[in-house]
Amino acid sequence: MRAERQPVNASALHGNSKCTQQGLAQGFAYLGLLFIIAIMGVLAAGTSALWSIDQKRQKEKELLFIGNQYRQAIASYYEHSPGAVKQFPQTWEDLLGDNRFIVPMRHLRKIYRDPVTLAKDWGLVRGPDGGIAGVYSASTGEPMKKDNFDEANTEFAGKTAYRDWRFVYNPPKPIKQ
Repeated sequence: MRAERQPVNASALHGNSKCTQQGLAQGFAYLGLLFIIAIMGVLAAGTSALWSIDQKRQKEKELLFIGNQYRQAIASYYEHSPGAVKQFPQTWEDLLGDNRFIVPMRHLRKIYRDPVTLAKDWGLVRGPDGGIAGVYSASTGEPMKKDNFDEANTEFAGKTAYRDWRFVYNPPKPIKQ
């Protein structure tokens, strides 16, 4: 008796069964998902870096604004000194409420925090009388802004640390006759 041949399932021989096709499709979907996650990670890292740069620029702008506010307040206190002898403020409170007059003057609205260190403590530049002639940030961080400063801050050009940005009031020299 001759054995009858059974028909051979070609798809089973070549691994093209439904089960294998499903596994292959799932594998491609998994690889696609990994690829999308990798791209999202790169985009998130790039966005984070840009956000960090923007935050640093905002802090620098704020430092310039606040430092100039302090310089103007110190100048106002000094220039409004009663009598012939001018003097610098001895404390921050002198800028908030100048009691040298019948009606106290306000040279500064409030004591600002250092936007770079987020501390209320500022570095102080003392005048010849020991009073506060200027302020600076205690941060050793490197500024992004290196040039194109306004006229009052031109000496900041090329400085390598925020602590080198000193907001100092230099009174005009008396004219000798």
